[in-house]
Amino acid sequence: MNRFARLSLLIVLVSAPVQAQHAAPAMRTDPVLAATLDSLVRGFGGTVGVYVRHLPSGAGAAIHADSVFPTASLVKVPILLALYDQVAQGRLDLDARVPYPDTLNYRYVEATDVAGYMVAGDTLPLSELAFLMLTVSDNVASLWIQALVGGGAAVNEWLAAHGFEHTRVNSRTPGREEARGRYGWGQTTPREIAEALVMIREGRAVSPRASEEMYRLLTKTYWDDLALSQIPPTVQAASKQGFVDRSRSEVLLVNSAGGDYVLAIITKDQADESYGADNEGHRLIRAVSRAVYQHFNPSDPWRPLP
Repeated sequence: MNRFARLSLLIVLVSAPVQAQHAAPAMRTDPVLAATLDSLVRGFGGTVGVYVRHLPSGAGAAIHADSVFPTASLVKVPILLALYDQVAQGRLDLDARVPYPDTLNYRYVEATDVAGYMVAGDTLPLSELAFLMLTVSDNVASLWIQALVGGGAAVNEWLAAHGFEHTRVNSRTPGREEARGRYGWGQTTPREIAEALVMIREGRAVSPRASEEMYRLLTKTYWDDLALSQIPPTVQAASKQGFVDRSRSEVLLVNSAGGDYVLAIITKDQADESYGADNEGHRLIRAVSRAVYQHFNPSDPWRPLP
């Protein structure tokens, strides 16, 4: 073997493990889990999408996993990804204090929208805005960050460049008015939003350091009464929730003893538009989360309190 051939072989051998660690394995259907989830969604008053993948084995299940659903506040995950990409490029600084923009023109301030109580002249570190966007799902902070990264078009450019075919920001994004009328602030599929969390978990989102910081943020949510309520409080999970009148959603990546798994549950066209704990979508999210955790951790004796 000549010197050039030996060098070529060495390059292949050295690079192969790196390529392998970035390749996300395809989900293979677990028939028992699939049957369980089918039984849980049967008869639901609306359309349900579910995607589950056990990261070590690739086992999982899918129901309408590639259909497009409203994101509601799940859209804040793509906004977070675009934010950290801008930071990595040196265009934004997480430590910089940014002045409140009186041009946001957002009138529907929720009780948990901390940034919504700010006035012109107030400032906050960009890192705190990101914290508010993820932990309490602050809509004002999220729209503020969306504007800072260059608007929905900039977020969508990042998504398209990284293989997300259907996940897009629609609100305040020129050219996406029709999609906004149909899906609201954003749109995604259960598979894509779940694999976005996997990308972060595996250090493939922007950079390993950025992925770690984003993952830490995603483990600090205030909204822990649905899917998260069905796993032990001692088990870490990264998650994001989304609620609008006719859609309920949650995506979570659980670091369980039985191996990490990712789960996305999204509904649309729900008949039940109530916002109480007994909403049909809320009950479904809890039931699916519990079933998936038990499936991958059958020997865990923990059970949720009533």
